[in-house]
Amino acid sequence: MVDGEREGQKVLRLKIKYVGERRQRRAVLSGLERISSPGRRIYTKKTDIPWVLSGIGVAILSTPKGVMTGARARQLGVGGEIICKVW
Repeated sequence: MVDGEREGQKVLRLKIKYVGERRQRRAVLSGLERISSPGRRIYTKKTDIPWVLSGIGVAILSTPKGVMTGARARQLGVGGEIICKVW
């Protein structure tokens, strides 16, 4: 098994960062929403890339120029498949 792959499928691994003192620790990420799925792909044009929590969160897109954030895709002027939203 190659790291990052499981039975020929790509795997996205996230390590969650925590902040605060030992008893009051909380995760930096409070939410993750998967948008596209194998049975239902969601694509967007460069002008319709979603804002997540008014710019506080991040949209992850798969574009012809690679996997990138929504902000980077806007800078490059490319659209693509919306993989997920993280906030």
